Amino acid sequence: MTRFGARVFTLALLLFLPACTTNPATGESQFTALMSPEQEVGVGSQEHEKVIKEFGEYDDPALQAYVRQVGARVSARTERPEVRYNFFLLDSPMVNAFALPGGYIYITRGLLALANSEAEMASVLAHETGHITARHSAARYSRGVVTSLGAAILASAVGTTGVSQALGVGSDLYMKSYSRGQENQADGLGIRYLSRAGYDPTAMSSFLRNLQADSALEARASGKTSGGGDYFSTHPATVERVNKTVEEARQYISGGVVDHDGYLRRLEGLIYGDSAAQGFVRGQNFYHTQMGFTFTAPEGFKILNQPQQVIVASQSGALFIFDMAGSKGAKGPMDYLRNVWMQGEAVQDAQVIQVNGLEGATASFAGKVNGKPMTIRLVAIGWSKGQVARFQIAYPRNAPAPVVDALKRVTYSFRRLSPDERQRIRPLHLEIVTARAGDNVSSLAGRMALPALREEHFRVLNGLGPQDGVVPGRLYKIVVE
Repeated sequence: MTRFGARVFTLALLLFLPACTTNPATGESQFTALMSPEQEVGVGSQEHEKVIKEFGEYDDPALQAYVRQVGARVSARTERPEVRYNFFLLDSPMVNAFALPGGYIYITRGLLALANSEAEMASVLAHETGHITARHSAARYSRGVVTSLGAAILASAVGTTGVSQALGVGSDLYMKSYSRGQENQADGLGIRYLSRAGYDPTAMSSFLRNLQADSALEARASGKTSGGGDYFSTHPATVERVNKTVEEARQYISGGVVDHDGYLRRLEGLIYGDSAAQGFVRGQNFYHTQMGFTFTAPEGFKILNQPQQVIVASQSGALFIFDMAGSKGAKGPMDYLRNVWMQGEAVQDAQVIQVNGLEGATASFAGKVNGKPMTIRLVAIGWSKGQVARFQIAYPRNAPAPVVDALKRVTYSFRRLSPDERQRIRPLHLEIVTARAGDNVSSLAGRMALPALREEHFRVLNGLGPQDGVVPGRLYKIVVE
């Protein structure tokens, strides 16, 4: 090495050393120079606002307080007492939990529904606390891997700003996956915090097993080879990882709080699947009872309800996206279509339409979606003062006439719900039942308001294995209307 090279190496080493700190939770040296503890709080606060805007908090003060109470219990004796831990229950059907820098920890009502004891819920909160105490987010940030926004569903390539804006489908929050080592480390810390809080340290293993069963059932229901669009997409899980949590738990005193019955009683009435605030699906119908509208998707189309839009697609490539948008001062749907949505781009065949008593406007043009030639049709419907209902429809240019007609019928199925319908049509929710003598998996699953795989859903929802039966006098969860 030359003298100049040695000097450069020495300077780099001197710059690097202060950037490495010893983590009190893990005992490891970490490179976190690009995010100090103070910056963690600032980044977490900014991203927290985006999370709440994207998902919203679940409207149940008692359950929110319960999550905070359990979270405070598992985070009370961490190696980073200077962190102010904040716990939130999100209004999302996804089975997920995640943490942001600065002590922000989130759990979804979907995950709450899957857990079967307070100890299992506590294991998830303890695991996420472990990510924070281990400063995994800070370490990833320092290496340029951070929480990101903007997972686009469609990529348009039609060449004009107006059309590109028309096809914009918003953004969706997602988290980069943790490494296997980080997951194992958070598991170990989480089990440590579980034990310190007086919970059964084996709860993490039992919950992870049920998550695997839920992922497999999700894959089966959707026809995929693997599930895990939620928790496992951000928390890689393997059989090895589950086995490691079993071994880790053996290092602690066995026993501790589990609380199956008390936990389930708190879940009585918990919304299952989509909520009234987000709109929900019944068969091929989409209902938004809070806003007061409905529309019907064609048979064979799958409905994906997201926080900001509804996406309906078929295997043929035809799809449509529905959302609500501000009118931005437009004088009616046609003005909105031409000058707001299309931003003044030339529209060839724009026409005024009527949709169940509501004024609307529509136009179509040739374009591309994900590189494929498509016919794009836009429909704007005046919903209320300052608000427009929008359908963005795309189908292959050679699509059969029945497919095109079915997509047109979607628009004309859009209507207001009657006051009676808004009261009568409700989201699915959990009901907690006590098994009686003579009850079995089949009889309890038969009460579930689900279209298919009822017994399989009942088993996963209640943490039952393939050969497990119900026990008279024990509490179980079922899904009802």
